[in-house]
Order: sequence, then structure tokens, then C-alpha cells
Amino acid sequence: MPDGPLSRKAPAKANLFLRILAREASGYHSLETLFCLLDLADDLTAERRPGDRVTISVDGADVGPAEQNLAVRAAEMVLQATGRRFGVHLMLTKRIPVQAGLGGGSSDAAAALILVNQLAGGPVPSHELLQFAARLGSDVPFFLSEARLALAWGHGERMLRLPPLPAAPALLLVPPEGMPTTEAYAWIDQGGDSTKRGGLALDLDALRGWGDVARMAGNDFEAALFARKPGLKTAFEALAGTRPLLCRLTGSGSAFLAVYRTAADRTDAAMMLGRKHGRLIEVTAGG
Repeated sequence: MPDGPLSRKAPAKANLFLRILAREASGYHSLETLFCLLDLADDLTAERRPGDRVTISVDGADVGPAEQNLAVRAAEMVLQATGRRFGVHLMLTKRIPVQAGLGGGSSDAAAALILVNQLAGGPVPSHELLQFAARLGSDVPFFLSEARLALAWGHGERMLRLPPLPAAPALLLVPPEGMPTTEAYAWIDQGGDSTKRGGLALDLDALRGWGDVARMAGNDFEAALFARKPGLKTAFEALAGTRPLLCRLTGSGSAFLAVYRTAADRTDAAMMLGRKHGRLIEVTAGG
């Protein structure tokens, strides 16, 4: 059982395609998505403390009340499962923008599940950690799996790990206004057009390059957000106008990912865009 603090990276993700298939009686949505890791990451450190409580300190963006933080909830799950033999303090350095659809909170939660289980000596088996992850959110199982590319269904707990795509230079465009996930899903429900959808027919053997991904279906949240947030549509169109290989809304938004052929193309795109539509972050997708 480790005596000192443990740390790990909590990477961001993009949804290279995302379909909302149904809203179930439980209130959760069934989905089909292709997850891809980005090299932008938060840092999470966990250390044992006296008592049996979970506390957190955050350097970076405001992540809201501690009791609502997914990393805190994840740590609580592991402590509860292991008999609350010690307390945990989490130290989180936030680099992933919040309310941007990049999965930062979910990635932090997956990191907390792994770290707190390690602090306890690893008593919680991987299949039980996966159950915890699915209860925390549909993105958390992907981060827990440590896959770089994966197709996921259901609530994210059904997953097929795929060979990673080639590493490619990419830009994140993060608009000033964030997008709460619950509000984005509510707009999908109001549209009513995704409640009886089936999954896509995918040729996974042909999924080898970014051009293959670009030919797939887009993101179901795009139409709902663009109808209500014209500024987001304008930002997306500006980013798409820089001629990337692929341009997508990330998750439920509000950020966008554009993947380019070369780093020079990415630099040119950043110069074209400037700061008019939001913050630009250079990342690597795939690899």
C-alpha cells in the first residue's frame, strides 16, 4: 500500500462522431460515439489523510462545489467500497476547459478511481471500477480503459478498443460561453428526432485515417446548439473555413476540434482565426 501521494494525467477527449439514440425511462441517454484522446490533460494527485472524508483543492478553472465534483464522487465510491479506512485529499490542476465537451471532469473522475484504489492497495477489481465509472457518466468508462481510440455504445460502458489513428496536429476553438451538458441534452429531447434511431453501420476495418473518420456522421448536438446559439454556428463555420481534414463539435460543446494535415496548416488556421471566436489551443489528436 503506497505511503506517499500518487499522481496521474487526466487527458481530454474528442467525440469524432456522436449519435444520441434514445432517452430511456431512467432519464439517461443511450448513445453511439467514437472517442479519441487528445494530449491536453489535467493533473490529479491523491494522498491519504486521517479520517474518512474526501477533500479537494483546485488550481485553475472553477469546477464548482466539491460535493458535485466527479473526482470527489469517484473517490467517495472507492472509499465506501473499501470500508473507509482512511481519508483522501485530491489536488487537481485544471488545464482542460470546463463546459466545453472535452470530458475534463469525467477524466478527472477516472483518474480518481484509479488513484484512490491504488492508495487502498488495489482491492477493487477492474470490473467493479468500470461499474463505478458508468454510474458517474458516459465518458468515464473510456478514460478508465486508457484506450486512445474506442467505439462506445449504451451509457459508454460497452466499448470496442480500436487501433489509434495517426497523430495529427489539431486546434481546439473554445468559445467564451460554456455549454452545460444537461441543457444540451434537454435541447436534444425537445427536438424529438433521436428517440427511435438505430446505430450506424460502420466498416471498422476501413477506419485507418482521418479522412475515413471525416466521412462518418457528425455530432447530433450540433444542430440543436446551432439553432439556439448562432454565435457557436458562426465559430464552427469559421473553423471549418480553415480547410481542416475534420471539424467537429466536441461532445455536447461548446468547443470545436479541427484536425489538419500538417503543423504549418494548423499555424495558418490559427492566424486566420485570431481571437475573434474564442480561445485557441494547439493539441495533438490520435497517436
